[in-house]
Amino acid sequence: MSHRKASAKIRILGADGKPAANTKVHINQINHEFLFGCGAFESLKSCTDDRMNKWLGLFNYGTLPFYWGGYEPEEGKPHTEQLMAAAKFLKSKDVTVKGHPLCWHTGCVPWLMNYDNETILKKQLERIHRDVGNFKGVIDMWDVINEVVIMPVYDKYDNAITRICKEYGRVGLVKKVFDAAQETNPDGIFLINDFNMSEKYEQLITDCLDAGAPIKTIGLQSHQHQGVWSLEKTEEILARFEHFGLPIHFTENTIVAGPLVAPEITDLQDAHYNDDDATPELEQKQAEDLSKMYRNLFENHPLVTAITNWDFGDGAWLNAPSGVIRKDGSLKPSYNALHHLIKEEWHTELDATTDANGFITVEGYKGKYEITADGSHKAVFELKKGGDVQLT
Repeated sequence: MSHRKASAKIRILGADGKPAANTKVHINQINHEFLFGCGAFESLKSCTDDRMNKWLGLFNYGTLPFYWGGYEPEEGKPHTEQLMAAAKFLKSKDVTVKGHPLCWHTGCVPWLMNYDNETILKKQLERIHRDVGNFKGVIDMWDVINEVVIMPVYDKYDNAITRICKEYGRVGLVKKVFDAAQETNPDGIFLINDFNMSEKYEQLITDCLDAGAPIKTIGLQSHQHQGVWSLEKTEEILARFEHFGLPIHFTENTIVAGPLVAPEITDLQDAHYNDDDATPELEQKQAEDLSKMYRNLFENHPLVTAITNWDFGDGAWLNAPSGVIRKDGSLKPSYNALHHLIKEEWHTELDATTDANGFITVEGYKGKYEITADGSHKAVFELKKGGDVQLT
């Protein structure tokens, strides 16, 4: 697991600017470089309640909803203030925030249908410029386009985005929306995201990269309502996308403490769970399956840099018992299992004493650390790929 760790030689200086020789220090990791994420929809409701505190006690990466239909139901009147408040709150807690999504056929705004395709595309690109620009510095990571493989053939209902995807083609539309995001925030991290894990998605990424689309990260959805992925299936999927050499995010991960959705249901949007579907046995299985998946991805796959558990609490999407807390806010075994991995097993904390020149060497999991000298003076540093750090 060396890919998750780094070492650095750190020099501690006293208040007088001289090396703090033979000084006892305590080093404690306060955040991971790896993004352990979750849907952060709770932050839209309250930033102070017990549920939010439990969320912050586990995750360092949150996804906020920018579904166009809900974000801007009336043209020209987006709910910017609400999303900005939630994003700023999360960032103040050292949480990395991602917006999801900028372009998607599902949940699109009805008023776009009033325009011809050329105007629809123009307004879509304007939307990207506006939102990526408005949130720059607060949200610098976006799912730019969602579920493109199915987008031009989606036939559940007519919508404006499927219309323009049919006209301009998958690659043509991807190139345009990614260019718009990149132009607006050149330092942003922009994802393509899909639930289709087949060669079709692999080929789409190949074609888009060949066309010059500035895709910086590959998003893989892993909603496992119809069966937990075996290790073999996970490895097969990762092999399909790791060869691009790009960071990989598991953007929407779901393992359910309930019965499996019937295989004949081809669109999970058509599934629904009953309130009493969860059992203690299934909750325990959910915890074990989540632990196995997280352990494999974190320990064995360097290109995987983020995992987002889609639902924080039970009863969200599809009313599924898919969260890590129950509807009443109590912790499930899955919360405790992930907490053990993230905050205990994959956590670095140690005591050391500086040498005669004020140096100590720290080796641990990549991320942000707090160092306390002589029990009082504190400083913060980041442990990355290596290198020396000097702290006062």
